[in-house]
Amino acid sequence: MSRAIITPTGRPLHGSPKLPGDKSISHRRALLSLYVDGDVVLENYSDGQDCQTTLSCLERLGKRVERTDNRVVLTGPAVSSNGELDCGNSGTTARLLMGILAGREGEWILRGDESLSRRPMERVADPLRRMGAQITTAGGRLPAWISGRKLHGIAYDSSLASAQVKSAVLLAALSAEGVTRYHEPFPSRYHTERILGISADGEGWITLDPARTRVETDRLSAVVPGDPSAAAFWVAAVVLVADSSLEMRGVLANPIRLSYLDALKSAGVRVLIRDEYASYGETVATIEAQYSPIGCFNLGRENVPGVIDELPVLAVMSACSDGISTFHGVSELRRKESNRLQLLAEGLTRMGALAEHDEDSLTIRGGALHGAEIETHGDHRIAMAFAVAALAAKGNSVIQDVECVAVSYPDFWEELDRMVPGSVKIEL
Repeated sequence: MSRAIITPTGRPLHGSPKLPGDKSISHRRALLSLYVDGDVVLENYSDGQDCQTTLSCLERLGKRVERTDNRVVLTGPAVSSNGELDCGNSGTTARLLMGILAGREGEWILRGDESLSRRPMERVADPLRRMGAQITTAGGRLPAWISGRKLHGIAYDSSLASAQVKSAVLLAALSAEGVTRYHEPFPSRYHTERILGISADGEGWITLDPARTRVETDRLSAVVPGDPSAAAFWVAAVVLVADSSLEMRGVLANPIRLSYLDALKSAGVRVLIRDEYASYGETVATIEAQYSPIGCFNLGRENVPGVIDELPVLAVMSACSDGISTFHGVSELRRKESNRLQLLAEGLTRMGALAEHDEDSLTIRGGALHGAEIETHGDHRIAMAFAVAALAAKGNSVIQDVECVAVSYPDFWEELDRMVPGSVKIEL
């Protein structure tokens, strides 16, 4: 198990860090290739382990996968009719495959690593069963046994705002008879809908009619934009380290994926989106950020679905502010790769902040941070968020189990050392 020793050098960050391709779009465009036989070409496909796991599952299902650097070409016939699929640490892979396979003839077993096997799967299995799917889980978790059946459309009013649940139902609806309608309490990421050419109506209902919604090969090929969730770590580092500034080009600028920037602006952070342009159904732009004093955050449950992956970053930033920040409706943090809510509270307390949490909220009183030893429990976003906090702390910090960042951002430590030379030392 490796660890990173972070030394706050006081040197400002400047330049433009290399970002991975967007994780959400990489997953979805690759998985949708299961609905076509022609070549799907994805440039700048994410090199994170989760997205590579998706490619491995596609190969197991009969797709031909050609990888050259960050270029992926997917070709092949219909899905193989049986087998075991190792979803590794990727909840997106497991949950979306449940939707894809539920309506196809065959039998499969979905498995995951120790972390993924603790994450809830009934939230996906339940609506799919209502569509006629035969899915058995291990106490609501992986492994999941899927026996493909003919599905029918449903109207499903979800109590949870989850892009993964929504996408699983919509992908199942492509193979179902009749129309499927889906509603969620607050908008979650809608990349699946954009690729399919559908959207929510004025009341928030998404309608998919398989007779009218066709997955076409030429609509799946794309240049994947830079991942805005990965960009969030650099925005935070620049804001917290004096005299820093940077710009990141070619970043996905989908409004719901940049909700964290709205939160930052409300806290007085200077950040700019410029040079926007349309690319394969999404908006892409340049993000500029610079050092600035930061105020407090007050996020409610209606804000959380749009910033769920950036909440660890917002939490460590709030710990550097002069005041009290509150985050409500964050119980979903308990069900990620780790119990992020608990790890954030414990880690920030070790670094000198006052952090308290209950089942559904997090309160942080900011101030001067000092170095500490941080346990990540193998969670990539916890490791990267506390690396940012360590840059703004007094004294060295030690972050454990840092190889976990390869799940989403394999080059993170290399980029950190390039942006702030001498700030990071990796010990194996």
